[in-house]
Amino acid sequence: MRVGSSALPLFILLGVHILSCLSCGNAIPMASQSLLIALHNMAYARASLFAIPCTCFGSRSYSAIQVMDRDNLVIFAPVVLRSGALGLKEWAFGLHLSSVYLMLARLCKMASHIVGYPRMGPKRELKFALESFWDGKSSAEDLQKVATDLRCSIWKQMAAAGIKYIPSNTFSFYDQVLDATAMLGAVPERYNYSGGEIGFDIYFSMARGNVSVPAMEMTKCHFIVPELGPHTKFSYSSHKAVSEYKEAKALGIETVPVLIGPVTYLLLSKPARGVEKSFSPLTLLGSILPVYKEVIAELKEAGASWIQFDEPTLVKDLESYQIEAFTKAYSELESSLSGLDVLIETYFADVPAETYKTITALKSVSGFGFDLVRGTKTIDLIKTAGFPAGKYLFAGVVDGRNIWANDLASSLTTLEALEAIVGKGVHGSLFTLSNCLYIENATDGICCLPVDKLVVSTSCSLMHTAVDLVNETKLDSEIKSWLAFAAQKVVEVNALAKALAGQKDEAIFSANAVAQSSRKSSPRVTNEEAAALKGSDHRRATNVSARLDAQQKKLNLPILPTTTIGSFPQTMDLRRVRREYKAKKISEEEYVKAITEEISKVVKLQEELDIDVLVHGEPERNDMVEYFGEQLSGFAFTVNGWVQSYGSRCVKPPIIYGDVSRPKAMTVFWSKLAQSMTARPMKGMLTGPVTILNWSFVRNDQPRFETCYQIALAIKKEVEDLEAAGIQVIQIDEAALREGLPLRKSEEAFYLEWAVHSFRITNCGVQDTTQIHTHMCYSNFNDIIHSIIDMDADVITIENSRSDEKLLSVFREGVKYGAGIGPGVYDIHSPRIPSTEEIADRINKMLAVLETNILWVNPDCGLKTRKYAEVKPALTSMVAAAKLLRTQLASAK
Repeated sequence: MRVGSSALPLFILLGVHILSCLSCGNAIPMASQSLLIALHNMAYARASLFAIPCTCFGSRSYSAIQVMDRDNLVIFAPVVLRSGALGLKEWAFGLHLSSVYLMLARLCKMASHIVGYPRMGPKRELKFALESFWDGKSSAEDLQKVATDLRCSIWKQMAAAGIKYIPSNTFSFYDQVLDATAMLGAVPERYNYSGGEIGFDIYFSMARGNVSVPAMEMTKCHFIVPELGPHTKFSYSSHKAVSEYKEAKALGIETVPVLIGPVTYLLLSKPARGVEKSFSPLTLLGSILPVYKEVIAELKEAGASWIQFDEPTLVKDLESYQIEAFTKAYSELESSLSGLDVLIETYFADVPAETYKTITALKSVSGFGFDLVRGTKTIDLIKTAGFPAGKYLFAGVVDGRNIWANDLASSLTTLEALEAIVGKGVHGSLFTLSNCLYIENATDGICCLPVDKLVVSTSCSLMHTAVDLVNETKLDSEIKSWLAFAAQKVVEVNALAKALAGQKDEAIFSANAVAQSSRKSSPRVTNEEAAALKGSDHRRATNVSARLDAQQKKLNLPILPTTTIGSFPQTMDLRRVRREYKAKKISEEEYVKAITEEISKVVKLQEELDIDVLVHGEPERNDMVEYFGEQLSGFAFTVNGWVQSYGSRCVKPPIIYGDVSRPKAMTVFWSKLAQSMTARPMKGMLTGPVTILNWSFVRNDQPRFETCYQIALAIKKEVEDLEAAGIQVIQIDEAALREGLPLRKSEEAFYLEWAVHSFRITNCGVQDTTQIHTHMCYSNFNDIIHSIIDMDADVITIENSRSDEKLLSVFREGVKYGAGIGPGVYDIHSPRIPSTEEIADRINKMLAVLETNILWVNPDCGLKTRKYAEVKPALTSMVAAAKLLRTQLASAK
């Protein structure tokens, strides 16, 4: 089949005409169809004519006609052919049918997908815009402008990289679960929402609280927990998903709108205040589905062809009624989803076998996304249980939760094995006859070709990684070659998709192989000291009750002793001092002088407030993990490797690339200096090994617990040096211990065993009179309370106020806790200032279930993100409440 050069102008005009008809939704004139077929049947010497698959328009599949000369693409025009088969003969210059298939695959857009992308911006543009808006320094329009620019930049970047399935509605001003709450209009009554489109005032009040009402609870996963009850009213109250889809479409970029799935939303919810704790939010499924139907209808009307429902709770150990809820939900949505391709996305772990069986049977769902990095058993499940014919498998082989470069060769092998199972789908039937390839749609005669059913994807959203490695100009070049941030992971996904389609970029794969080999052969050996730890459980010799008695004799603290968690506000001047010192713009002497003055100010303030156990305020620290990582071996650091923690808060996680050890003391100088400024006990402040591990990008070439043991040994040496320097109270924060808990129940015991062991290693050698504190964040500790007791700390301070004092329920249920405990009495994540009476009421609730001699009074968390104008009155109320209760308790005696 050949088309001569003399026919090309006619073919081009015909193609433009047909394209115009299609874009306007008009029928193709019969004369044009006949002319096209006539051209197809003509034999000319210069070029080859064949069909390739094209995007579906509505419910109809279209093929495309391409005219190729021997070297270059000449013209492309989508076209509908009349009923009947189109034969594709072998090329005049000797290509076999298999080569035609290969060429077709190369010309198609590769089957690649990104679950989600970082939203803060490469230089934290959204963070600064949010904080400026919250401070009243910029308008809502200014904030929206920054957000729009970031979204458009991300979409253009993915489109330019060749990603086929680009997500939209993954951007958020706070978090995506809160966005879903806004979409559903599920606003708790205390925010006085009266209906209509939810704006920034209600949205940020739910996230941060305001002067009159507290914020909603935030969990360890850093999302705002929906508060629901049997009388919660739902209404379509945020059109963000549709607006962002249209925003991308206006740029000429087709996206896949992403929604938090209805079942996951309800499983992440909790009973609202005043609602029985036994209430199951899942009973509201029938109430929220009408809103989802409205959203789906608007997306269809806007032209969306795919919708992605994030249902990460599918990886958990669900009860049968919870699994059945997914069938109920997507069966109910089936008619609304008609004409759309639907992707259910899971991540962070394996999908259990029974759950896999249920979801892959859903008729309304076109594709399933699985995390194949942390869900390697899912691969075996696909091989043994099979995969439904005609469905798409979105294979998450590129790690979205770590920054190591993908082993492309290994991933390609995995993908090829999956492709043998999933295969390719076909819009129409294919057959050969007399050495010709025929493709025909059985229903309407539209000419079609195979469509890739295996889609290369990320294991989860890339929001858990830093944005772009190109911004890191100071990283060691060898270590840098081992890494891939979000922008590089997009390239990895597309490189794998192209290789799977037969268009392997040898240069990319070769460079990747060199980097992988370099990392494997790097001289990083197992730390022998850490390897020897497994033979002991490292418990202190004396029980906690005896230790508390010895400590009280030495510290002489009042009942209900007051303290803070560690950090004090980090002012702009303080940040400037650290920045200038790092840039060598000021001398070490000037830096020490400035930090000493700040510590002195913090110590004096605490003494004026009459706080019992003081902290130095941590003015020398940029971040509670990064500060220690910078002083430990085996860590590397970025300049712009920011990752969103929650809201506008960003962290720059260290990169643990090798064995960890402590070359020298890290905190002793500042703690000893601070203690010299006061006669009151001064806490030495350390970050615990599990939190350092969970808040870092961790090497993936050895088990996580081995790296954690190495960090524990380093912290142990620091604890012993602090004790030798005269520090009597040492706090070892394990803010992220609960955060690292696996999603699957079967994996929890092993994690808790080595995590608790790691903490005990840090302080097993101190004297009975040295008081060891720890701090934990983000509630939900009831299910691991026995592991917390097993940590054997002398005092634990723990988040409590933002979670409706959920922690106290475990003590009401009879759990006995003999060590000191300080459930937080006010929420530091909100600018709201509590009254003395409010805090006193909280303390009284604690005294109802805890002994007076073990209860401490403290905020929920550190004060780093707050302003002094908020901190001073809040701490004044806290101390006043503690004194009020002391007086009342003394009178009662």
